[in-house]
Amino acid sequence: MSQTPIRSKIGIITRVWNEENNKLVREFTFADFKSALKFVNKLGDIAENMNHHPDIELSWGKVRISLTTHSSNGITENDRKLANKIDEIIN
Repeated sequence: MSQTPIRSKIGIITRVWNEENNKLVREFTFADFKSALKFVNKLGDIAENMNHHPDIELSWGKVRISLTTHSSNGITENDRKLANKIDEIIN
């Protein structure tokens, strides 16, 4: 697992995104299930607007997001852009 920032034309993706098996992956921790679900719902709206959909794992107080472009079999600019938008809603 790489711990270095992912660099792209649109800048550096926060160091908390890791590259794992051709995916950008980040885990988020929340105070409770309701807060985690609220975050997932916001993320869902953004993903729908971008027509680019992450893999999402939701559990009590935790969300794990995996971004990849299946048709390219790896990470593309769309994944990087979505990662940046996710960072915006969490900060």
